[in-house]
Amino acid sequence: MRWKFPAGALIALALFIPAAPAAAQAASPGLNAACQTVERKVYTDIRELVTIDLDTATTVQVRVLAAQILATANKESLPVLPDAIQDKLDGTSDELRAFLKSDVQNAWSVALRISVVQTLTDAGPNVKEAAQKVLDAPSIDTYLAYLNNGLYEARALDCASQPTPTPSATATPSATPSGTPTVAPTATPSVSSGAAGGNGGGLPVTGANTLTVAGLGAALLLLGGAGYVIGRRRRSRFVA
Repeated sequence: MRWKFPAGALIALALFIPAAPAAAQAASPGLNAACQTVERKVYTDIRELVTIDLDTATTVQVRVLAAQILATANKESLPVLPDAIQDKLDGTSDELRAFLKSDVQNAWSVALRISVVQTLTDAGPNVKEAAQKVLDAPSIDTYLAYLNNGLYEARALDCASQPTPTPSATATPSATPSGTPTVAPTATPSVSSGAAGGNGGGLPVTGANTLTVAGLGAALLLLGGAGYVIGRRRRSRFVA
């Protein structure tokens, strides 16, 4: 017979079963991979949730227990285990009972191992060493000990060994306020070495003005000379 209990109904039934007396309590804060203080993620020992005899328990008790384990696995974001439990909840009561008696710990162990491997992301040398020791000696107890305590102890060592960042030197402000226009020095005209007195007493003469004045003077001289010549010729003719 296949049961089709809604997930909400199973969770509601699970609330009627008291939590295991040895349930994990809130742990002290720890450090994350970025060395920031955060609340520790506590992994529950699911074995402590099994407070019934699976051989003699009723079908409802078995399903409520499965719902409790499912809620815990989802809360801890465990891989593998939630899907495995949900698959059995959708099956027969006998399949669910057999799963809880023999296979749930295997699925849970795989989920914990994957969680240990996930802690290696951006991990320091102490975390890597601690995680490798756990992976080399796999068991549910070693996984839980590492995830709940060993990880945070190793991470504290890695964070303590990191060098303290040195503050960068501040730039010295310029004497001239920013945004103030810079006035370029005016070029001083050079004094010709041939000026009178040799000490700069002569007036500076520009080439363009000198040529203009000289041209006008020459033209006036030519006009004056021409007028003089023409006047004398006229007088000579009149006298004759």
